[in-house]
Amino acid sequence: MAFPQARAVVLLSGGVDSSTAAAIARAQGFELFALTFRYGQRHGAEVRAAERVARAAGAERHVVQTIDLRVFGGSALTDAIEVPKSDTVDEIRGGIPVTYVPARNTIFLAFALGYAEVIGSSDIFIGVNAVDYSGYPDCRPEFIVAFQHLADVATKAGVSGTPIKVRAPLISMSKAEIIREGMRLGVDFSFTHSCYDPTPEGSACGHCDSCLLRRQGFRDAGLVDPIHYATDDC
Repeated sequence: MAFPQARAVVLLSGGVDSSTAAAIARAQGFELFALTFRYGQRHGAEVRAAERVARAAGAERHVVQTIDLRVFGGSALTDAIEVPKSDTVDEIRGGIPVTYVPARNTIFLAFALGYAEVIGSSDIFIGVNAVDYSGYPDCRPEFIVAFQHLADVATKAGVSGTPIKVRAPLISMSKAEIIREGMRLGVDFSFTHSCYDPTPEGSACGHCDSCLLRRQGFRDAGLVDPIHYATDDC
């Protein structure tokens, strides 16, 4: 079936990176089909943020898929493990942190690949970044290259000679560069959510790895972060 406009599946978490990736896809002329996961994460704020971002980006459709990764646990985001906190980016521990959700991006991209085949999408956009990130193995260029190989051999589209492209436009950008690009493309970052451990009211904690990287990115970009943080020092 032919479609009048190229379609892209956009993995949308509601954070800075995925919101900017969605804006890039839209700027490149794609019709957006947003895909968000309610995967058993410890809060629902990021799903609500993704809904706001999808509406603002003019997504043709926004699917929120439920998959409960709490059955496995193994992460501070899906299990009874304390989210690490620090005062500065320099204090973030090296290695793979406990906020890593095992195989999360592999699972998300697998769903996106199936969705793309069904709707005739030529491209999948994912906002992974290998510069200012928390050390997750599934945010690296090697992972994207490997998943592209999988997509080429595991789908009807791939073996028919029209492979679905896995695009990671932010992979080599700093957080500040991502924020500047999002601003240039009209992303309203007040709609976004990044915190791993927000307050019951939904305010960002300001001290988890994700908050620290976001705050540093806005400072480096020379911009004011428009979201509310729970502590005055933010």
